[in-house]
Amino acid sequence: MPQLRGFARFLTGQAALADDLAQETVLRALASLDQFAAGTSMKAWLYTIARNLFYEQSRRRRRERDVMSDYALRPDRPESGVGEGESDDLRDLDGAIWQLSPSLREALVLVGVQEMTYVEAAEVCGVRVGTIKARVSRARSQILAYMATGQKMEP
Repeated sequence: MPQLRGFARFLTGQAALADDLAQETVLRALASLDQFAAGTSMKAWLYTIARNLFYEQSRRRRRERDVMSDYALRPDRPESGVGEGESDDLRDLDGAIWQLSPSLREALVLVGVQEMTYVEAAEVCGVRVGTIKARVSRARSQILAYMATGQKMEP
């Protein structure tokens, strides 16, 4: 559950919304437990539900692009996780992650933070494994470039 909440946090950018998304994900998973294919990854299945639910909710509100770009542009994002006394590098890394496009950020978080395999991440995102590998590679390259120059990333 903590990992699912962490993924929800990266999707929503806010702790309260992440809690709601994680809770709704678990409720949907329990209601659809008969659809889970035995022998497959439960983690990937839950992340797929969370991701689909997030985008479903975003589409319903017709604000997905506005929300994601708003978080990327706001230096005062609520509860960014970087507090006083933490290094400038960590603050820069947090800023760099939020400068990534949503698809690159999502791939990087699934593979780098949530420690999913490329296959699991591809399943969650509904894309081919090669696409996930390319997204993670581009995300890492963009973060390194951002950290070196401090310039805003290209979408």
